[in-house]
Amino acid sequence: MKNRNSNLKRVIVDFKKLTPEILALLVERYPDGYDDDDVISFKNQHNELVEAVEVITEDTKYLVKVSTKLSVTMENYDEDDYEDFDNNDPEAVQPPDLTDEDTEDND
Repeated sequence: MKNRNSNLKRVIVDFKKLTPEILALLVERYPDGYDDDDVISFKNQHNELVEAVEVITEDTKYLVKVSTKLSVTMENYDEDDYEDFDNNDPEAVQPPDLTDEDTEDND
């Protein structure tokens, strides 16, 4: 029996390309945030170590690179903030203002 996930399109997503749709899926999958057990590590085409969390749709497996910006944005997520944007608009999700406290934990 073939694994259902083997035919999925695979997409690596950096925070700059994060859309409201992917952000909503992440918050739904990781409502209390992600931890080390959720993080997948792999080497990219430049042989650099990448850490990401996975979210899967019907046809795509997204690997979203972990960062302080992602953690803070997920913590402060409110779907109403994105109601005036298209679900696939990468301009909609803006980087949060990070405090010194935020950057001590991650990144």
